[in-house]
Amino acid sequence: MTTYIPESLRRQVMERAQERCEYCRVHQDDRLFAHEIDHIYAEKHGGLSQEINLAAACSECNRFKGSDLCSLDPMSNTVVELFHPRRNRWADHFRILDGIIEPLTATGRVTARLLRFNDADAVDRRRLLIETGRYPTS
Repeated sequence: MTTYIPESLRRQVMERAQERCEYCRVHQDDRLFAHEIDHIYAEKHGGLSQEINLAAACSECNRFKGSDLCSLDPMSNTVVELFHPRRNRWADHFRILDGIIEPLTATGRVTARLLRFNDADAVDRRRLLIETGRYPTS
């Protein structure tokens, strides 16, 4: 069971994220469903419902991430932690190239693969958002 997160805390998390998914960076206004509050470290792993452990996440990123903390890096075949929005800087692990979120590190690779950043539909949507100035390219 998930702990109730008070509205004031939800608002803080969303404001800090500027209403963007802290994983794929899509704005809440550009998704069909409102962004969710993700426990970066899931409660079942001891993660608390405190601002430092919460991130704004689109429904797709939140669903694909689930309670995962790490994954197997396809290049090194080692277990690597997923991108952590409070500890990691997005630009250190990813860059945008023609609508594709290109991973720059092992953390970027495991996160992009697990959260399916570059599925064809996601890339097409991101390209349209970039063309209309609705998606950050840096």
